[in-house]
Amino acid sequence: MVDQNPRSSPLVLGEQKKMPNVKVFSGSSHIDLAQKIVDRLGLEVGKVVTKKFSNQETCVEIGESVRGEDVYIVQSGCGDINDNLMELLIMINACKIASASRVTAVIPCFPYARQDKKDKSRAPISAKLVANMLSVAGADHIITMDLHASQIQGFFDIPVDNLYAEPAVLKWIKDNIQNWENSIIVSPDAGGAKRVTSIADRLNVEFALIHKERKKANEVASMVLVGDVKDRVAILVDDMADTCGTVCEAANKLRDAGALKIYAILTHGIFSGPAISRINNACFEQIVVTNTIPQENNMKQCSKITVIDISMMLAEAIRRTHNGESVSYLFSHVPL
Repeated sequence: MVDQNPRSSPLVLGEQKKMPNVKVFSGSSHIDLAQKIVDRLGLEVGKVVTKKFSNQETCVEIGESVRGEDVYIVQSGCGDINDNLMELLIMINACKIASASRVTAVIPCFPYARQDKKDKSRAPISAKLVANMLSVAGADHIITMDLHASQIQGFFDIPVDNLYAEPAVLKWIKDNIQNWENSIIVSPDAGGAKRVTSIADRLNVEFALIHKERKKANEVASMVLVGDVKDRVAILVDDMADTCGTVCEAANKLRDAGALKIYAILTHGIFSGPAISRINNACFEQIVVTNTIPQENNMKQCSKITVIDISMMLAEAIRRTHNGESVSYLFSHVPL
């Protein structure tokens, strides 16, 4: 007689005993986000010491056993990007050779994501190089958010979960923008058309597009608005803003076209160089970013910046990955 109760099956019991515990470590790029993630999971941040030798080599010491554990390392591509990337690679390798059963790199903002194609002679595809480095270091799985180009997932031979900030963005729009039913979602460039049409469809509002021509990187030559924004609330949506030249030019274009109020919602607020001064001088009601990158210093310098917390989405992705559950629920829902 075959036992139909899976709980009493010796094979299943054996598998449950093998299932490793979770350890979450944080690199030095975004300790606050890692703390929010472990608070949500009811864990503590793993003990790790990161320092530099006098010749600026990175040194990592994992302060607790990871043998047979399911390890997650939280490190965002921000700040001193090259140092933080090297720190992540060393942490992955340190855990892997310390016999961790699986090492997952949680990279909310993927570094070098804009160098994803060979768009001119002798240009490197640096995002592919970073993917190779992560795999060689020993990463078994990647969790990231709003990749600049979704084909970057194809650069890896290991599983990549690319989460979307869209559910959190939709929730923020409905909760914080009055008369959002009369709004129009605007993409500041043609590359973001898919993103804005998805948000516009789910809000059941119209969308517009700004076509721009660049003379060279970080410099916009001309802009053309496609769509009618007159007497409407315009919501600019993009995956990242670096020097903010594009979004500020787009805001001026929308204001000249008769938009009532202008918001910008960006997943990754990099805000380098003259970005903060440009935002302060621009005609935005608010600039909304997620906390994939630390924003404390930027918020002190600019009162227009508002932050959406996405730690619960990353925490839920970790929990579901560890338990072998589907992550696709997070593509359309914000965990409670």
